[in-house]
Amino acid sequence: MIKSPSSPPSRRKRVLSEEEQVLWQSVAKSAKPLRRMRPASAKHAEGGEAPALKPPTKPRPAAKLVIKPEPAPAKSPPPLAPLGRRERSKLAKGRKPIDARIDLHGMTQAVAHRALIAFLHRAHGDGATFVLIITGKGRSPASEGVLRRQVPLWMSLPELRSLVVGFEEAHIGHGGEGALYVRLRRAR
Repeated sequence: MIKSPSSPPSRRKRVLSEEEQVLWQSVAKSAKPLRRMRPASAKHAEGGEAPALKPPTKPRPAAKLVIKPEPAPAKSPPPLAPLGRRERSKLAKGRKPIDARIDLHGMTQAVAHRALIAFLHRAHGDGATFVLIITGKGRSPASEGVLRRQVPLWMSLPELRSLVVGFEEAHIGHGGEGALYVRLRRAR
């Protein structure tokens, strides 16, 4: 069917999104109804005089919309940095001490996460530089352990980024694929 140019366009009702509905509700709440005025013809019918026209008044300036700037985002710590080759070598050979260690074997993710956070805060408070986190390699050779996958992700989260400078897989003598050397930031 071809529409003629004189026919009005069809209007479908558009469904508002949740954001638009919230916005509309806030606008509707702030709107004030106009005063009801009786029509001039009704006054004439009662025998009253025609209303005198008031001189036009200056329009009120529109209310200024004040937009508050968002607070500046908190300064995030620098990105994680891998340990240097020399540092890793000294740790592996025992020339550089490992200040603290934690073994997360057999813990659930929730328990291990809480234990890791507490351990890293305690080690940082004690002034430790290098710590060893033992996650285990997983139960079967075909599957990677859950904690082995999760611990590196947890150390990248903002709650631990303020403590951790970087980390790498440990030497075979310290657990190999199932352990991590972690360098902590200096306590201030």
